Amino acid sequence: MSTKSSIQRLPPLPLPHGISQSSIHCTSNNLTYHFLETGAADKPLLLLLHGFPELAFSWRKIMLPLAAAGYHVVAPDQRGYGRTTDWDESSFSTVDLSQFTMTNLVRDMVILVSALGYSTVHCVIGHDFGAVAASMCALMRPDLFERVVTMSHPFKEPGPLPFNVRAIGAKIEEPRDIQKELASLPEPRKHYKWYNSTAVASINWACPGQGLHKFLRGYLHLKSADWEGNKPHPLAAWEAEELAKMPEYYIMPFHSSMPEVVAELMEGEDEKKTTSWMSEEDLDVYVKEWGRTGFQGGLNWYRSQTDPKLARDMDLFSGKKIEVPALFLSGEKDWGNYQQPGALDKLDSACTKFYGVKFIEHAGHWPQQEQPERVVEGILAFLKSSH
Repeated sequence: MSTKSSIQRLPPLPLPHGISQSSIHCTSNNLTYHFLETGAADKPLLLLLHGFPELAFSWRKIMLPLAAAGYHVVAPDQRGYGRTTDWDESSFSTVDLSQFTMTNLVRDMVILVSALGYSTVHCVIGHDFGAVAASMCALMRPDLFERVVTMSHPFKEPGPLPFNVRAIGAKIEEPRDIQKELASLPEPRKHYKWYNSTAVASINWACPGQGLHKFLRGYLHLKSADWEGNKPHPLAAWEAEELAKMPEYYIMPFHSSMPEVVAELMEGEDEKKTTSWMSEEDLDVYVKEWGRTGFQGGLNWYRSQTDPKLARDMDLFSGKKIEVPALFLSGEKDWGNYQQPGALDKLDSACTKFYGVKFIEHAGHWPQQEQPERVVEGILAFLKSSH
């Protein structure tokens, strides 16, 4: 393994004083990680995993106060994102998607932790798709990841395998084709995860009609507490009629792209509301980074999760629960809390040491940016109580 002082000679990110950016190349997976860090390297490690369409930069507001509480805080750009490099950047049709299976994404974090000189992670903290990765880190390697905090995407334990199939008359239940069911509604819809898995999605995301800056500003606004249309509530079942109750940025009109959905929902909205927690300078970081890299790397995560063949690696953990202390910390106005019907209510059984659900008031899908102080309070209270 070898460290590098910069990646691709890019200009430094506009980080708060006290947060540095570094990179390290690991021969175990040939990945060159870009990460942000703060706090003394001899302190317990907190590992922060971002979601989509975000970056390590998304954690900038909570890193310093966590470090001040006595931790070494590290936030990497994950495989396919930002300034982390040397993953397969091939086209949609030729990319090696085995690089983006859940077991390999956890492997990436195991390798990074070792490269940083740690044998344990005091707590792995994940948001959005990063919450899925954080959950899987805790599920697969409880010896290494000692605690877990997830935001916006509740953990759902891997489903059961066909059981006793040799019994006479045994029936193997076929998985629901939710895309087909959504498309058959009177007003046809489609699930955003399956849309993000299509060949056209990366083009739509990279080349929105309203321009990338306006598109990302609108996407942030619509999923935040600033959009009055966000009134999330539990859904009864994984059924088309129930899923269709979610906003169109989750369950999209069948013939619309994500930029088109955002443009329509943003009509008449004051997009300047979100500048109180996402400045123009900070948003420009996302615009420049995504404009430079494109979105296919991040979207490959969706492809690996929506393709049953690529998701077979999770069969290894069928029925397994998270056995380390776990907390779900999320914005009260976040529909992500309910996008998998029933998952939130089953967390106390899916996690054997569950410390509860804590909702952050006046926060939507981006709690660590909308209400960073409350997020820090929630994390530190959990870390103190879970000793």
